[in-house]
Amino acid sequence: MGVIVKNRRPFRKPKVYTFEEYLRREEKSVEKHEFYNGKIVKMLGGTAKHSEIVANIITSLKTVIRPLPRNFRVYTSDLKIRIESVDTGIYPDALVVCQEPIYWQGRHDVIINPLLIVEVLSPSTKNYDRLGKFELYKQLPSFQEYVLVNADKYAVETRFQEEPDLWRSRYAYNVDEKIMLNSLGVAISMTDIYDNIDFV
Repeated sequence: MGVIVKNRRPFRKPKVYTFEEYLRREEKSVEKHEFYNGKIVKMLGGTAKHSEIVANIITSLKTVIRPLPRNFRVYTSDLKIRIESVDTGIYPDALVVCQEPIYWQGRHDVIINPLLIVEVLSPSTKNYDRLGKFELYKQLPSFQEYVLVNADKYAVETRFQEEPDLWRSRYAYNVDEKIMLNSLGVAISMTDIYDNIDFV
């Protein structure tokens, strides 16, 4: 008596994309994705509170840098950061560039020279933002400061580069505190970051 063997689908490895292929797909997509060494990863949607905190931060940054003698530019999460050394493309929540942005291969939606990067933490991504993303951003020679903002309570962490291989951290937990941004030489207030935000 013969043995019946069911047909099995052959194992298929996940498709590997080039960064250029990712960009072409992203141009046509209604959702945002990030790129990690050949893999395209869908980003989760943010909450209203997350979005408002990001808007508050961008407004605060624009306000404090306006009178400075050096020219800084503030960008939203529409701009991707390219980290060539680890073949990655990431959307931050906000970023600051000193002087002029340097675009990756002339594309005005991808830059390679952020000075300061802001991430607003969500429950699903906070560990990755604190650890994984930070290690990726550190590959960029221009990167000098990382601002991590909690969306569930008054809590902001800043990490700034003191020496080439030395980073320091500061923490703020009170709504009346100021957040010093070493890379810009200015401070923004917790009150402004959490303007109109209620925690219940």
